[in-house]
Amino acid sequence: MSVLRLAIPSPLRRHFDYLAPIGLSNTALAGLQPGIRLRVPFGRRNVIGYLLAVGKGSDIPLSSLKHALEILDEAPLIGPQLLHLCNWAAGYYHHPHGDVFGTLFPKRLREGKPQQPQGTLVWQLTSRGRGLPEAALPRSPRQAQAISLLMQKAIVKNTEFRDHSISASILRNLQDKKLIESLYHSEHSHLFKVNDSMPLSAEQRIALNAITGAEKGFNCHLLEGVTGSGKTEIYLRLIEDCLQQGHQALVLVPEIGLTPQTLARFQQRFDANIAVLHSGLSDAQRYQSWDAARNGNAHIIIGTRSAVFTPLASPGLIIVDEEHDSSYKQQDGFRYSARDVAVKRAQIHSIPILLGSATPSLESIQNVIAGRYHHQQLTQRASSAGMPDIKVLDVRRQELHAGLSERLLEAMQEKLLLGQQTLLFLNRRGYAPTLQCHDCGWIGECSACDSRLTVHRRRGRLRCHHCGDSSLLPRQCPQCNSEKLMAAGLGTEQTEDFLRTSFKQWPIYRVDSDSMQSKGAMQTLANDINKGDPCILLGTQMLTKGHHFPGVSLVAVIDSDALLFSTDFRGEERMAQLLTQVAGRAGRADIPGSVLLQTHYPDHPAMLAMLTTSYAEQARALLKQRQESGMPPAGQLVVLRTDCSDAECGEQFLQTLRERSAPFLPYGAKLIGPLPSPMQRRAGKYRCQLLLTAPTRGAAQTAAGLLVSNAEALPARHGLKWSIDIDPQNVF
Repeated sequence: MSVLRLAIPSPLRRHFDYLAPIGLSNTALAGLQPGIRLRVPFGRRNVIGYLLAVGKGSDIPLSSLKHALEILDEAPLIGPQLLHLCNWAAGYYHHPHGDVFGTLFPKRLREGKPQQPQGTLVWQLTSRGRGLPEAALPRSPRQAQAISLLMQKAIVKNTEFRDHSISASILRNLQDKKLIESLYHSEHSHLFKVNDSMPLSAEQRIALNAITGAEKGFNCHLLEGVTGSGKTEIYLRLIEDCLQQGHQALVLVPEIGLTPQTLARFQQRFDANIAVLHSGLSDAQRYQSWDAARNGNAHIIIGTRSAVFTPLASPGLIIVDEEHDSSYKQQDGFRYSARDVAVKRAQIHSIPILLGSATPSLESIQNVIAGRYHHQQLTQRASSAGMPDIKVLDVRRQELHAGLSERLLEAMQEKLLLGQQTLLFLNRRGYAPTLQCHDCGWIGECSACDSRLTVHRRRGRLRCHHCGDSSLLPRQCPQCNSEKLMAAGLGTEQTEDFLRTSFKQWPIYRVDSDSMQSKGAMQTLANDINKGDPCILLGTQMLTKGHHFPGVSLVAVIDSDALLFSTDFRGEERMAQLLTQVAGRAGRADIPGSVLLQTHYPDHPAMLAMLTTSYAEQARALLKQRQESGMPPAGQLVVLRTDCSDAECGEQFLQTLRERSAPFLPYGAKLIGPLPSPMQRRAGKYRCQLLLTAPTRGAAQTAAGLLVSNAEALPARHGLKWSIDIDPQNVF
């Protein structure tokens, strides 16, 4: 008897076998293909499962198998290549198949709802509506206006009605009167137009020719180009070539904030259908973009991390912009790296992939050295502008105003008087990271985390940036009732207040996750900045990720020391990347750029390296250190974490796991721990971790499989949850 092998969303790392729905004919059963959805009983619930295969027999007696309840799709929603990718990802990251497959689908399909008809929802008049006189519906002016619009045009979109302040309820009333009806209108078109392109520099031309001249099929190229070197122009040329061959291009960006900028640049170049996918969209918008990519209506797909799993009708090219960015790594649930999954997907589809960055990850550089990736470099800026001049400001014994030294304030004043823009980087949002009582020493701490509460003076709140807990800003010390409460430390709100007082004649723009919450806020900001008027930009990492502000001539890092000392082995790499990216915002047009790094440690090796060596040189020195220590990318790293209300329970779980696993580890693999996580208590749970190091990927995968198998066999008391993280980004 044929058995349906399904992936079910559950914490269990295995597939589940079912019998076909009762009454399904053998012919229909034989026609079932992997990638369709089925509704099946699972425990006491009915859930949506995804067909992996139709097989003969099962490890479980057939008499014990349940029948599937309903087949939801006539044809697969995903092709065999994407199915292959999901099976690979579930195996490589040791994550339950059901969760991985759930990542592929928009919400309505995960809920078991039917696919929507392809195309855009539009309205038209019914035969009854077409027979109305021109002055019909005099008592309902909005309904009459809607009828008038439909008399002028055969079909009208919802957006056009909204532009005329005609609501959905008005349309429903007309539909109930059988005067109008809805339908889906297909706008599918393979036609596209390319607008004028920018001239290429000699370096750009060499890089482009190297990429397009490579052998057909899978090729991975690392495009390492200094900030402002014109990497995006190469992306656009490659996409043009891809579209001309009748294929689709998938472009990944690390964060939502970059999507409007990238979309605008692409729309300027291409008159084509461009779909956007990110978490800021509504469920309906995400479905429409997903469906447009799947049916081939979208020529270009731009998205953040999860877009790497978007089904494509005819994939031809994948581009990962800012490939080094840690945002590509999912930090909870299904802990995948979108960059690495993208490389595997390109390999499965046998298409080229381009990884672009001014500060490539050490993993990508290692792959270049090993000959797995092709390497193209852009060492000069595309415009006439040169690289910015970087200087260190020694702020020891200097008076600071909201973190700003007198020398920095003078430099800002000078640039603004010249009609130029200044960018200040401070990677700490809020007003201050600590609230302290001057009389008794009380410090505001989170009740659920091992962290201090951040002062947000504008909103009058104390907030934990780890669990999200929030409370009113107290007027008195809760311990001694003193009113002498001090905000200690520095945050963007505090510096902004000082700047607004000291630079009243110029606009001040604060850019962090608190100020950029509204839809379109980042695009509005970019539009204002790119008018070129003198202003001050103050912000966190959101400002460093690929934004192009041609009017910025001075960039300053207010607190460079916060980047110098890290317990994580990736700390130096991230500091070099961040400082290089921040510095790269300066002097991107015809105005010479300068960068000032405020520090109390002007002689620190990392500071000296920023002044004397390029990022490429720093990266290769760091690679040598990793080879000596055996840490990634020279070696492999896996972390197994526990999350439990009882700290001892989590540690004991990992200790037992270590004792059971250690004797069977492959040669060269080692276990470290159990150890408390860097922030042991978070959101009321105690976290503990067991580290696995291995010299090769194969050894790491074998050892990870052993850990997962043994962990699944151990009892999880006190609500303990555990997870495994392959190639983790944050460890110590």
